[in-house]
Amino acid sequence: MNFKLTEEHLMVRDAAREFAANELLPGVIERDNTQSFPIEIIRKMGQLGFMGIMVDPKYGGSGMDTISYVLIMEELSKIDASASVMVSVNNSLVCFGLEAYGTEDQKQKYLSKLATGEYIGAFCLSEPEAGSDATSQQTTAIEKEDHYIINGTKNWITNGGIADVYLVVAQTDRSKGHRGINVFIVEKNTAGFNIGPKEDKLGIRGSDTHTLQFNDVKVPKENRIGEDGFGFTFAMKTLSGGRIGIAAQALGIASGAYELALKYSKERKAFGKEIANHQAIAFKLADMYTEIEAARLLVMKAAYDKDQGNNYDTSSAAAKLYASKVAMTQTVEAVQIHGGNGFVKDYHVERLMRDAKITQIYEGTSEIQKIVISRAILKD
Repeated sequence: MNFKLTEEHLMVRDAAREFAANELLPGVIERDNTQSFPIEIIRKMGQLGFMGIMVDPKYGGSGMDTISYVLIMEELSKIDASASVMVSVNNSLVCFGLEAYGTEDQKQKYLSKLATGEYIGAFCLSEPEAGSDATSQQTTAIEKEDHYIINGTKNWITNGGIADVYLVVAQTDRSKGHRGINVFIVEKNTAGFNIGPKEDKLGIRGSDTHTLQFNDVKVPKENRIGEDGFGFTFAMKTLSGGRIGIAAQALGIASGAYELALKYSKERKAFGKEIANHQAIAFKLADMYTEIEAARLLVMKAAYDKDQGNNYDTSSAAAKLYASKVAMTQTVEAVQIHGGNGFVKDYHVERLMRDAKITQIYEGTSEIQKIVISRAILKD
């Protein structure tokens, strides 16, 4: 069992760390305040290969492994989780799904542009009445001769207002239950496809989150991904990999907060000495370090499982469940270590605390992860 990163992994991690420090850190507070994120930064991430990390180079991707993906996600998330969620959705949900299950024509037309950052992707599963319960889709896709007609509403869609390509999950035959669900590629500016107002969020405020409306949207049959009725399986498999990305995001948020708290504790003085030399603070830092290391091992195990071709449904759920809990707990502690300074935006930790909460909610709530894990361990 080798816990050392390869030279390539270290280079990838350092490149992501440098990008985060030079490109993401300047302006991160302003982006949080204004709920904005420049397209130019997304294009730069594409140029570095961050938008198609695991995609085959023949489709414009970087051809890296899941460990590399986790390292990039952690480094970006230490500074700006809004940037990393855009990377996660484009990689885990959109590019992965297209590469694994799309036709060659779909890959040439869409994946080659998504992997380079020329196109931005969005994954449309959640609905007002179907968040965790993905089988209760109300969005419908009625089959016609050579096309489908999509009607319905999707919400909480990351990249919703800026995407070029949307993967939309919809019911084609309600009588078949989860076997009556399909997934379709919908291009922006398609007639009848409308983007609703931007959500005003607690955290990851720089990311672009919208409700989407589909009113008699005509989608050609060649834009369906996989066989008829494959949509639910598609969603579950992509979300399984997506959980590794969000677990890595949670890990980055936690480790970013820890690094800030550690640095601050060595500089801030109280009662005549640096607060790191007070046992109350030193013990907090010890707990932070230990829990973050434990989360990192779980995240790396899930990434390793995926790279080795092992089943990663349970390990990715466990990684997301624990890493998101650690992120929430330890960002609160980072604010506490900063005292009053932690409550203001200039010190960054309050933003990380707000960003942490979503990691327990999206791409499967912590309760859903416990369902996945408990079913797996009770199956035998």
